[in-house]
Amino acid sequence: MKIIMLGAPGAGKGTQAQMIADKYSVPHISTGDIFRANIKNGTELGMEAKKYMDQGLLVPDELTVKILLDRVAADDCENGYILDGFPRTIPQAQVLDKALTELNDGIDYAIDVDVPDENIVKRMSGRRACLACGATYHIEHVPPKKEGICDRCGKELVLRDDDKPETVLNRLKVYHEQTQPLIDFYSKKGVLRTVDGTKPMQDVFDTIVRTLEA
Repeated sequence: MKIIMLGAPGAGKGTQAQMIADKYSVPHISTGDIFRANIKNGTELGMEAKKYMDQGLLVPDELTVKILLDRVAADDCENGYILDGFPRTIPQAQVLDKALTELNDGIDYAIDVDVPDENIVKRMSGRRACLACGATYHIEHVPPKKEGICDRCGKELVLRDDDKPETVLNRLKVYHEQTQPLIDFYSKKGVLRTVDGTKPMQDVFDTIVRTLEA
């Protein structure tokens, strides 16, 4: 079961990816985590990636896919894996597709957690974070006991810059330009499955499970 998670920032795909990983005992792989692990362990691929990152440059797609293939060759990926955050663009998807084809392998499902932009802006701008202890809340769904104050440590809660409506709209613009075309890419391959991400988290997960086990 090899799965790619698709969806706009704030759609909840990371949460769903972790729930799928837990249910089916397969690793939830994010490219950021792999980069950090390779750099920390001083691997040859990690050091090569670090050269780009230290200059503030994007790691080339071919190198990212090499690092990714190295990760999915590990024993814990024997029964599959879930990719979260890669590919983000058509060229990345093409490089990954070519590399997997050469290994007589491929992606089984690309799951698109579909949420309209206005829902995402509302969802993300309702988030509140405690910079002191790292606790997170949502003014509608997971409110603190006392408005604006962290339940855990009593410090003030803030709306992070990343979650401000103008920042979210900018991230969504980038998503629609660069990442949304992947929906068509995987649809043509016959592996795309779309779920309604506006429903409660458990309902979204139950739909994904039914899709995977159909």
